[in-house]
Amino acid sequence: MTTSAKTPPKVTYTNSGTDFGLLHELYDEAIPALGAKLGRRHPNWIGGQPSTAGEVYVARSPIDSDIVLGEFYAATPQEVERAIAVAHGAQRGWQAIGWEKRVVILRRIAEEIDRRKMELCAAAIYEVGKSRLEASAEVAETSDLIRYYAAEMERSDCFAGEQKRGFQGEDVRSIQRPYGVFGVIAPFNFPFALVCGMMSAALVAGNAVVFKPSPMAGLSATLIQECFAAGGLPDGVLNILNGHDVTGRAIVEAPGIDGIAFTGSNDVGMTILRHFASGPFAKPVLAEMGGKNPSYVSARANFDDAVAGVRESAFGLQGQRCSANSVCFVERPIFENFVNALAGRTAELSIGDVRDRATYMGAVVNEAAGERWQRAVDAARQRGRIVRGGNRLAGGRFDRGAHVGPPIVTDLPDGHDLYQKELFAPFIVLRPYDTLEEALKLGNSVRFGLSAGIYSQDQAEVDYFADNVEAGVLYANRALGATTGAWPGVQSFCGWKGSGMTGKGGLGNWYVPQFMREQGRTFMPIQRLG
Repeated sequence: MTTSAKTPPKVTYTNSGTDFGLLHELYDEAIPALGAKLGRRHPNWIGGQPSTAGEVYVARSPIDSDIVLGEFYAATPQEVERAIAVAHGAQRGWQAIGWEKRVVILRRIAEEIDRRKMELCAAAIYEVGKSRLEASAEVAETSDLIRYYAAEMERSDCFAGEQKRGFQGEDVRSIQRPYGVFGVIAPFNFPFALVCGMMSAALVAGNAVVFKPSPMAGLSATLIQECFAAGGLPDGVLNILNGHDVTGRAIVEAPGIDGIAFTGSNDVGMTILRHFASGPFAKPVLAEMGGKNPSYVSARANFDDAVAGVRESAFGLQGQRCSANSVCFVERPIFENFVNALAGRTAELSIGDVRDRATYMGAVVNEAAGERWQRAVDAARQRGRIVRGGNRLAGGRFDRGAHVGPPIVTDLPDGHDLYQKELFAPFIVLRPYDTLEEALKLGNSVRFGLSAGIYSQDQAEVDYFADNVEAGVLYANRALGATTGAWPGVQSFCGWKGSGMTGKGGLGNWYVPQFMREQGRTFMPIQRLG
């Protein structure tokens, strides 16, 4: 479906202040057009054919629980086994066509995503509860990710290289070969960018994929399947299985899976790793597993930039980014002023129906997320002070979605769970500090190490932060986001400690090689015998 012949402007995480009048015009067409198609039953896809095995379940929109996104089939373990077998059969041909042809196909897929951009954006609004600009940035990131990984294959000649010769006449080289079939398991919050980032890296490297979306993201999975098929991906190279924990566990535990790419919680990621470690040989687990993502605001900061950046990273997408800023350390002389300024700027945020162009924050993804947020608010009231927010919005449409007022919390004792645990909700704790050394020790004391940001116009402070913070993604003095806003080929996205598993992140030039294994070849020339 295309809603207009007009080309929508590109939105990134760094140009959100642009005038997007045309984009909103296109949204006014795309949102009702997709809305009219919601509620249908969607099959799984194995070998390019629909599969309807498994129990049917219903997915509802966070915007309004009366909106049924669609009905989906929870793939059985038997269907998982069948999909993996089909993927193995298709993978051999996919590998054999060579990386150059794979790059061509992946680029056609990126073009198809761009062609259907407004439909995909509308899906992200309905399915995740993203604002219009947030959804547009995600879909733009999706096609950029695919193109970037294709370009990395081209730049590196599939990461091959000649080696030194040990003997005259021999051909010595190092090449990279795909593992086989990767399981890809994704969360709900970036149903296009995260999913296509993991899948396109696996595919361009020559692997086949068995993909399980979040149970809440089956609609986007259907659209992804259509885009990849339209781009010319051969049948069976990508297989899509909806479902819940049983389906995901069956993928992880299947002997035929050669590797896993996973984005989600640390607990689940480590469970996958332990399972793979107990097998007869090592298999790759590429996992990004959330974060706590502290920010640090010095008395020598650009005050307004710090307030803007912390607000955006704490409350954008309802705090449902793995890089969301949920703890902020502020130097004591400016602490009260910063708390008051952040409270004032947060009060300006529009909360409501994300289908409307003026809305900044929608509902959290479901009632379970709302209950998790409420428990955090209750804990903050018991041991700390809620400066503003912390209320559940009620009345009218608010009663059919988990809309919450983002809390700003102070005065919690050090070591409290709200300093330690990932909430995945709009929620920030602020704490004063006397020295940056003290603040970094506290910020580093958590199990996570995904992103961190600092605001200071003192170069020595920025250098100390960079040298001592334990995180893989760092930002300094960024008004558009204290801890968020990475883009393919611009910032790599690597989790340290409990946030990542391999020490190499997505969006950068070390990601694709992880989907391949090295093979050293030393071949002497063929000689005629006789």
